[in-house]
Amino acid sequence: MAKPTTVKIRLVSTADTGFFYVTKKNSRNMTGKMVQRKYDPVARKHVEFKEAKIK
Repeated sequence: MAKPTTVKIRLVSTADTGFFYVTKKNSRNMTGKMVQRKYDPVARKHVEFKEAKIK
C-alpha cells in the first residue's frame, strides 16, 4: 500500500490551555511543522497553534 498524501495532525495551543484543533495536512507539500494563528476559546483570544502528533 502507498503512503497517504494527507495525514491527520493535532494543532495544540501555545497558551497552555490544553485546547487543540484536529486537521489534515499534505505531508508532501508541507514538510515542516505546521504553525497557524487561530482562536483559543479557553484563553478567549487568538494565539499560535503548533503541530503535534495524534496519539
